[in-house]
Amino acid sequence: MTIKKQIMLLTLCLALFLSLLPPASAAAVLPGAGRLTYETSFTGTDTALSGGASSQQFFTVMDYWNVEDVKINLHFQVSQITREQMSSITLSLNGIPFHSFRPSPGDNGEQIISITAPRGFLKKDSNTLTLQGDLKTAADNNQVCYVDHSPDNWLHFFNTSSIAVTYSTKALTGGIGDFSERFSGIDNVKSGKSLITVPAGASGAELEAATYALSGFAKENALTDKTIGMLPYREDTVKDKNAVVLVAMYGRVPAELKQQLSTEEDLGTHALIQLINKDSRPTLVVTSQDESLLIKAGRMAASTELMSQLAGDLKVIDDSTQVDEPAGSISSDVTLTESGDKLSGPNHREQTYFVALPSNRSIADAGRISLDFRYAGNLDFSRSLVTVSINGTPIGSKKLAKELANGDTLTLAVPKNLNISGNFSVTVAFDLEMENAVCTPNTEQMPWAYIDKESLLHLNTKDRTDLLFNNYPYPFLRDGIYNHVAVVLPQEMDDYAYQSLANVFNLLGQYSEGNTGDIHYYTDEVSADNLKNNNILAVGSYQNNRIIRDNNDKLFFRYSKDGTTFVSNEKMSIEEQYGSAIGTLQLVESPYGNGRGYMAVTAVNAEGYYLASRLIASEKDKWKVFGDAVVADKDGTVSAYRFKTDTGAQQDSALEQIVQRSDVLSFVVAVVLVVALVLAALLLLLRKHMKKRGDRRET
Repeated sequence: MTIKKQIMLLTLCLALFLSLLPPASAAAVLPGAGRLTYETSFTGTDTALSGGASSQQFFTVMDYWNVEDVKINLHFQVSQITREQMSSITLSLNGIPFHSFRPSPGDNGEQIISITAPRGFLKKDSNTLTLQGDLKTAADNNQVCYVDHSPDNWLHFFNTSSIAVTYSTKALTGGIGDFSERFSGIDNVKSGKSLITVPAGASGAELEAATYALSGFAKENALTDKTIGMLPYREDTVKDKNAVVLVAMYGRVPAELKQQLSTEEDLGTHALIQLINKDSRPTLVVTSQDESLLIKAGRMAASTELMSQLAGDLKVIDDSTQVDEPAGSISSDVTLTESGDKLSGPNHREQTYFVALPSNRSIADAGRISLDFRYAGNLDFSRSLVTVSINGTPIGSKKLAKELANGDTLTLAVPKNLNISGNFSVTVAFDLEMENAVCTPNTEQMPWAYIDKESLLHLNTKDRTDLLFNNYPYPFLRDGIYNHVAVVLPQEMDDYAYQSLANVFNLLGQYSEGNTGDIHYYTDEVSADNLKNNNILAVGSYQNNRIIRDNNDKLFFRYSKDGTTFVSNEKMSIEEQYGSAIGTLQLVESPYGNGRGYMAVTAVNAEGYYLASRLIASEKDKWKVFGDAVVADKDGTVSAYRFKTDTGAQQDSALEQIVQRSDVLSFVVAVVLVVALVLAALLLLLRKHMKKRGDRRET
């Protein structure tokens, strides 16, 4: 065979092979295609472990992952005088040890290693990696006792360490509930593969329903630095997404999606939540021909509990469908542990409890912690104690006693000056010191302490109603429910405007506790009557939002007369060019009604107010926002100011303090009843005495 014929034959074979391959575009979006890696960096600052201390790192494995490999990538440094043959580092996954090694003090003690963790030790959702250091720097000369020089035997993990999970995704077979989990999944949110969409030029009803849906999905987002976007539905906005939600009136659903929707229901009296395109680009369509039903469907999408129960691809909603979640209750008694917690091992041991509280509520007077616990009887009781802290601030300690080892209690008042609002943590720390500890072998099971399930936190709370970013997301959320929110849109809604709204409602959604509040959207032609009973969120510029323009004199950072820049004020000198490029967040009293708030997310251009909205998009940047006015520029400089007069913390009246304390209220009621009975008895005696005197005069 000639060379020419051989080349022709090879060409034909190659063409035939390529024709049998699936299209590249289809393969790229198929769920489950390819190996992916999700990497979780070690949280917080660098971790330092001294002596035999341990540290925990947490990572998530989603239920729809087929895990193929777990790598622990460690970047650490040990003391340069560590004795290599006497020291070790042990890794445990969900409490099960799986790898130990001896760290080398060479290269200044710094090392980078990668360790494979066993997949069989993994759990669904949250997993715990424990890092245990047992470092020794002194020689064990007499082979009997080892003296621990704690300052010398340090172990330092850099935050460049990580946990990398390699996986492929399972096929989407679980219907709407399965889709909802993936939409808020850490991998899709981190990579920006989830998106809420609305039609171009979306109506108020479409935006309201989409906002409710966004809030529900944002609440399930476990990442504190990433958000879920919202944009108009276009091919360029959805082409690379793994999960899309479209909220639209039926007449505005794109034709290629509409032809896949159910046609058995009258959409004038029903709404649909339907999952389509499961094998290519999974899309959840929320639609109706009736605005009120579309909004109702959006509220259902906001309920994580209801959505997780939908195993099918279609949910039909009508007037009789119940979608409202029960209102959350604020209990005055919080149980710290449901079944009790055991702490094992010598020296300092901690157990931390996280307490959820609506962001607008703070701890009032007379809060207290009642701790029931027991502990080992072989401690050095001259040095052992228990300490309780709130948000890292100690509030009290108690020395442990041998005679109380089988049942001890501690009651502490919550100090008034902690200024706690929103979620907080309670840490119970035991210092379990051993007698003759120098010669006592180290064991994780001895000594021990146990926190009983009867331990309680008694809280009295009150509203924080100052219009300050310190109390945000109040006034837009109150006790976890949307609180009469009116959103005033700019005249032109570009992608920056949609993403600014998405930023604001991502964080609000994470703080929301139910789907029964109300949000209404308006153009800037809205009348004052529609705004007077609402907390107003105005997004836009001086030029494209009349509400911002008309209330320029109410702002702390005001626009120039032509609206082309911000001008200087008593807090900040602003150069004209700089003022045209910054974005601001400003929270003031509503110009339209007493007792309401008005927040302007505003800048000269759309990019500027998008920049400002990112500050209140996630927990990552929320700490930068305080006072009542915040300025951000393109270089990442954020400046927060307080303009309103600080009147000091408002003291509760005597009556309010009595009402908040059930024990005092009961005592006061009892006293009032006793006094009333005494007065009644005196009146009866006086009446009887007067009657007798009258009888004598008659005789």
